Amino acid sequence: MVKFIHTADIHLDSPLKGLEAHEDAPVEEIRGATRRAFDNLIDLALGEEVDFILIAGDLYDGDWKDYNTGLFFAARMGRLAKAGIKVFIVSGNHDAASQITRAMPLPDNVTLFSPRKPQSVKLDDLGVIIHGQSYSFRAVTENLALQYPRNDAGYFNIGLLHTSLTGREGHEDYAPCTLDELKSKGYDYWGLGHVHRREIVSEDPWIVFPGNLQGRHIKETGAKGATLVTVEEGRIVGVEARELDVLRWAGCRVDLSECETVDSVYDAVRQGIEQELDRAGGKTLALRLVLTGKCPVHAQLLDRTARWTEEFRGIAVGFGEVWLEKVKFQTSRKVETGEIFGGDTPIAGLLESIQGLELDGDRLLELVPELASLKSKLPAEIHGDEAFLDPSDNLAYLRYEVRELLVAKLLQHGGER
Repeated sequence: MVKFIHTADIHLDSPLKGLEAHEDAPVEEIRGATRRAFDNLIDLALGEEVDFILIAGDLYDGDWKDYNTGLFFAARMGRLAKAGIKVFIVSGNHDAASQITRAMPLPDNVTLFSPRKPQSVKLDDLGVIIHGQSYSFRAVTENLALQYPRNDAGYFNIGLLHTSLTGREGHEDYAPCTLDELKSKGYDYWGLGHVHRREIVSEDPWIVFPGNLQGRHIKETGAKGATLVTVEEGRIVGVEARELDVLRWAGCRVDLSECETVDSVYDAVRQGIEQELDRAGGKTLALRLVLTGKCPVHAQLLDRTARWTEEFRGIAVGFGEVWLEKVKFQTSRKVETGEIFGGDTPIAGLLESIQGLELDGDRLLELVPELASLKSKLPAEIHGDEAFLDPSDNLAYLRYEVRELLVAKLLQHGGER
């Protein structure tokens, strides 16, 4: 029997984004999350007595600030070496961006595949051969898979590749290739990296993105970890996802449609947070709270969003290890504006003018050209996460906010209907 772990996109010492600015946030836990998740990986390897670990790119996170990141990695490789566990790595786009990575000596039990051409490493004692190629620079747009050799019939064949395949939302189109091109090599298992969401691309043969080891921001929600593979008599008999993250990111949508009082809003939020805690299995939780629904308290919510946010933050910290990354108010009124004020009044005309603002995204970029330049310099992983990155969406939401806030203020004098 052969056992191995397939992991990727560890981004060791990458900062977690979205919580640091909040007072009383778990700063040390945030800073050390990727290291603790990596320690969980090492513990899993030792506990399962695996034969080797595959790392399909982006072990690191671009240039290091110092050598401590590399020293941490080397120390953990030493633990594996004592247990006779080998590690095989292809570098990805973030690894290739690091100057220190290239100069740091690797422990004896670690093999880094060549960036010049595909390389094959035989493990004769296990009957396994591993094929892989590293990135020589950050933006690899050529199809590396085409040059990988055909399978060696005398071995269990593994392909290790950092790729976007035919493209995945939120990820640069690096080392593109097709599913058929991978299958044509005749390998028994393809261990892929680059895509941060776990995905079983194929089961015949097995082609797997394990996802990243630790979520780093609100776009990387849900369980994160690695894949444990078991092989018996040259055939895969087990492919298991193992959760290894230490801080879980989640989006918590709470429908306030039935909430008519402040207390009922608090109760609904508490219930939503409790449900996310249950899903997280006791891990520290970083939440984005999204309030939705046509609700009677819509005007009250919009009238004092800052105060509501702090009150919701108080509810979250009351659960213990729960932190609000952000609160989004996406509720709406139960009745249309025309029903409230009439269709032919000065107030209705004012609201219509707000809705009809003609500053679309292109016009805004003409006025503020720096927005386009800023967006082009941001990593693909965070494109679209914040409203200012998409000017047209931003203006639509701004019109909506102005309109709804104005209605909320006017309704305070007559009560919402």
